[in-house]
Amino acid sequence: MTKALIVVDVQNDFCEGGSLAVAGGASVAADIAALLSGDHGYDVVVATRDHHVDPGAHFSPTPDFRDSWPVHCVAGTPGAQFHPALGAPAFDGVFDKGAFSAAYSGFEGTEVATHATLADFLRSRGVTEVDVCGIATDYCVKATAVDAAAEGFATTVVLGLTAAVAPANLPAVRQELATAQVTVR
Repeated sequence: MTKALIVVDVQNDFCEGGSLAVAGGASVAADIAALLSGDHGYDVVVATRDHHVDPGAHFSPTPDFRDSWPVHCVAGTPGAQFHPALGAPAFDGVFDKGAFSAAYSGFEGTEVATHATLADFLRSRGVTEVDVCGIATDYCVKATAVDAAAEGFATTVVLGLTAAVAPANLPAVRQELATAQVTVR
C-alpha cells in the first residue's frame, strides 16, 4: 500500500493576517512543517493551492461566505504563497485550483509542472491511501477528502493538522465525511 499526504491550501491569505484568515492557520502550518521535517512515513507528499486569476462570482465585494468570498489567493501575490511557517518542504507535486472559477477540492486542480490531475498523479505513483490536512477543515479540506474517497482512495482527515473557518460546524463536517466513507483521526 502506498500512502500520500495531501496538504491543502496552507497559504498566507488563509492564515492570521491574510484576507481570509482562519484562526489557527499559522499553527497548522508549523505543525505540518514539523511532521514533514522528520521521518513522516508518507511515500508521496503533495500540496494544493487556491490560485485565482479571475474566478468570477467567487469574489464579491459583499460576500456571503458560502459561495462568494472577499478577494484572496490571487495568482502572483504574497497571499497566494505558502505560509512561511510551512517552511520549504520538497512537495512531490503542487496542484493549483480555481483560476477562473470557484474550486474547493484539490482534485479540481492540476499539477504546476505536468498539468496532471491530482487523481492521475497519485495513481501514477501507486497511491491507494491518502491523509488530508490543511486549511480549512470545513471547506477545502472536506471537499478534497470527499473527492479523494470518491476517486477510490482510502481517505483519512488528520483533524489535528487542520483549522476550521467555523469550528462550531465540525460535528456536521464529521458527519458529512463519515457519509463519504472518510475516516477522521
